[in-house]
Amino acid sequence: MSHPKRAEEARRLADADPRGRIRVIMDPEPDGRPTALRVAPLSWSCVTPDATHHLVLQDDVVLAEGFYEHAERAAAAAPGEAIALYAGWEARNGAVARLAALAGAPWAYTLQEHVPCQALMLPAEAARGYEDFQREHGGGWPYDVVVQRYLNAIGMPVRFCTPSTVQHDDLPSLAGNTYHGFRQATLFTGTAGPVEADGPCPRFPVVPFYQYGEARCAVLRGAEWEYLETERQLARTGLLDACLAALAAAGPDAAAGLPDGSGRAVWLTAFALGAVTADLPEPDPRIAAAVMETLGSGGLCEEFTAAELLAAAPAVRDLALTALAAGRRAGADPAVRTPRPALLARVAVTGGDPDFARQLARVLADAGHDAGQDAVHPAGRPSAEGLDGVRYVVHLGRPEDGELLAEVLAAAAEAGVERVVYAGSSAVYRGSRERTVTEELPAAAPADPVALAWWHEERAVLAWGADHGVPVQVLRLADPVGPHAPQDSPLVRWVNLAWTRRPLALNPLGRHQVLDHRDLADALRAVLAAPPAQPVLNVASAAFDEQELAGFLADVSRRTPWEWVQDPTVDRWTMATGLIAAELHWQPSAELRESMRALAQWWACDIHGDYTVPAVPAATAVPAATAATAVPGGSDARA
Repeated sequence: MSHPKRAEEARRLADADPRGRIRVIMDPEPDGRPTALRVAPLSWSCVTPDATHHLVLQDDVVLAEGFYEHAERAAAAAPGEAIALYAGWEARNGAVARLAALAGAPWAYTLQEHVPCQALMLPAEAARGYEDFQREHGGGWPYDVVVQRYLNAIGMPVRFCTPSTVQHDDLPSLAGNTYHGFRQATLFTGTAGPVEADGPCPRFPVVPFYQYGEARCAVLRGAEWEYLETERQLARTGLLDACLAALAAAGPDAAAGLPDGSGRAVWLTAFALGAVTADLPEPDPRIAAAVMETLGSGGLCEEFTAAELLAAAPAVRDLALTALAAGRRAGADPAVRTPRPALLARVAVTGGDPDFARQLARVLADAGHDAGQDAVHPAGRPSAEGLDGVRYVVHLGRPEDGELLAEVLAAAAEAGVERVVYAGSSAVYRGSRERTVTEELPAAAPADPVALAWWHEERAVLAWGADHGVPVQVLRLADPVGPHAPQDSPLVRWVNLAWTRRPLALNPLGRHQVLDHRDLADALRAVLAAPPAQPVLNVASAAFDEQELAGFLADVSRRTPWEWVQDPTVDRWTMATGLIAAELHWQPSAELRESMRALAQWWACDIHGDYTVPAVPAATAVPAATAATAVPGGSDARA
């Protein structure tokens, strides 16, 4: 896949194949808006009749010596799977490559993320089917997200080799991705080695990664990936205290030479990598040094220049190797794990979207509540038996389901629940003429039909509490931001428009309040820790005007134009949150740029299903962790 501006680079890649099998497919509209979606169908559909596999290269790659012979052997080793021959240091899958290198695995299955398309090989029939899928389902999505959705739809696993056999060349992006920074492979040695046809290809259940300046982990729970802060994951496994003690013991000079504020995140990530590989043999020291040298670049590439990243790489490597060793020691020693403190009251989360409810329950569990985070009731409808032993119910309002609240309250009464917190919505204030709305409003039934539905639910749950002698509190929540946010919220609508290259329509009078799910969990913790007092509390993380909020989302997803619309009837109120601060000393603490990035990445990468990984024979498995040439400028999806 190529563009006329890269014709020379593309021809050089094609000429490197000694058997002359590579065609250069040019963008058919080179003066049009840059997008890989124009040239991708042409590149994937030109499969020769006798081919078993079809390889598509992007024109901004450098090939390792012996690349084409290696690709032939890889096709023979995994004939029914997609094979990516590159994993970038800035991606979640770059972290999988780092983990595979430390584990000595020549292959690894990808996480659910945009597929690495710099050098991707598909079985021939799968390649032939891509064009029709993009035509029907592409919808302007980034090219590598469309590929992910396609492979999920046909149930095809994606594996990549370690080390990568192509390197991302340092060329300006033609697809508008330059602002994503300097991007290269997690591990590239310049020579394509032998392919182990029967080598293990794990799908690691815990993958620590450093991305966008944040230390996070991907954790496989059944068929679902959970993404959370590395500190929370280490706390779950009892290793956070050991991690922080080892960081303190390393001394204040351990992070010398690293960009300000990055030392802690580098340490957390490398320590977690050590902990999840503690049961594996000691990694090859040269490989460990190489993949730790790229750890910081992946986490910081959007904030620093290539020269700055390369200058800091040795200091990152040295700190990360020290943390890796500390993590391996801690992970192998059960005695250093901190016992989990006694659980707080048992809480059930009901109602709402099941995925959002499960996510909220997990954060509550991490805060110490027995929240049954993997037992969220189907459709939010628990029985009395399902609430047996539950002291507190947190019900996520859903007025569109007319019978749900009554069923939950009936089950709560039969089970003898001691307290109910109803999580409602700031939408109850819709239509208000006030600029600042407090918990005393609305004073009567609102005229707006959406507000009226929420108001009726509030009245119903408060009346139930009075009738049954059960304390009830209502929390009016701002628009949730983060994974599993409601699809009808402005944030999700705007993210969808940005990813699919459509302009945003913004109102200069519009105001939005948002609420991170971690702030919501923290507010619930504060409410449940105090005697029930105020019957209604407003909860929000922050307020923005529409242009400010759209700018946030553009920074963390895809930059997109916006246009102004004039609607003088738009709601302009903002919820006052002083009452919960005064009563419970609660303040929001979530980093909202991180929250919005998580929302954008979830919408781009995590809503399109998954594939099933083949069973791995025990003899070849890596032990499970305990805890055409280039698209113009390369891949165009980065959340």
